[in-house]
Amino acid sequence: MMSTEPVIGRPAVNALRTALGIGGVLAAVVGVLILLWPGKTLSFVTVIIAIYAIAAGLVYAGLGIFSTVRGGWSRVGHIVLGVLFVIAGVVALFNITLTRDWLLLFVGVLVGIMWIIEGVVSLSTLETGRSRPWTVVFAVLSIVAGIVILFAPVWGTLVLWWLLGISLLVLGVMNIVRAFTFGSRTI
Repeated sequence: MMSTEPVIGRPAVNALRTALGIGGVLAAVVGVLILLWPGKTLSFVTVIIAIYAIAAGLVYAGLGIFSTVRGGWSRVGHIVLGVLFVIAGVVALFNITLTRDWLLLFVGVLVGIMWIIEGVVSLSTLETGRSRPWTVVFAVLSIVAGIVILFAPVWGTLVLWWLLGISLLVLGVMNIVRAFTFGSRTI
């Protein structure tokens, strides 16, 4: 009996198993951190975003200062943008809790608006869609969820953060199991 699955070599199987295992462990660890210390983990993510803003600002400023091919206004724009990024990153680092809370508010409002728009766009496909009842149910749920999260954006984002933690933990454990079982029938 022939298998339609491609046969791959042992080194490739081992590399894939290692990648699955490492990815699974990282996902599971982050999931546990989110579930055990949601506020501290979110603060850590805020610090990473602030550091990114500073690094991006330095890159933009460097492009403006050291560029030999850009015109004057482009260089000035890059320098100004870089300075703004650095200032935003530094302010965020010195006010982690406030920045974290604003980030929660921003993400909550953004997700709420996106869900409402997604629901409206789904309704616009009713004429051409083949599964109208499902489309209507999806659209109504999306619009209602968007409205709910707009009225409580921080709470809604915290619930989404918690669900992300659960998802990362479950998917991480599943990938760890896959790492141990991957390739057992392909060779």
